[in-house]
Amino acid sequence: MLFEITEEPLDPQRLADHVRSDASGAVALFYGVVRDHNKGRKVLYLEYDAYPEMATKVMRQIAEEMKERSPIDDVAIQHRTGRLEIGETSLLIAVSSGHRKEAFEACHALVDRFKEVVPIWKKEVWEGGEEWVEGESVQKPS
Repeated sequence: MLFEITEEPLDPQRLADHVRSDASGAVALFYGVVRDHNKGRKVLYLEYDAYPEMATKVMRQIAEEMKERSPIDDVAIQHRTGRLEIGETSLLIAVSSGHRKEAFEACHALVDRFKEVVPIWKKEVWEGGEEWVEGESVQKPS
């Protein structure tokens, strides 16, 4: 497994290559991308901050929890810190498994869990102001 916090641009191919194996029939890769709007405001850029040692420790914990619950082969997670412009990738999560259903489901669950517990802070800067915001998970329909 691979877990990184970095100021450098993220490399999705590196993560996909890291989790891929001949035993894995599926690799799911999630990109979290900086968008140009939120809550009706025009976003100019985001700033991320983290305590890297703690963040990577929590990333490892959530990946190990997922491996205990799901038939997945490997996980890799990267997150950027610093200033990110619109269109830049802030988060990558790659999951490999024997089959696509398990890879998609585990990747989705890891994104939600990441947003809930990994200590990374995001400041949103928009026209006329700025605010530190928390990530929100996506709830599955009932």
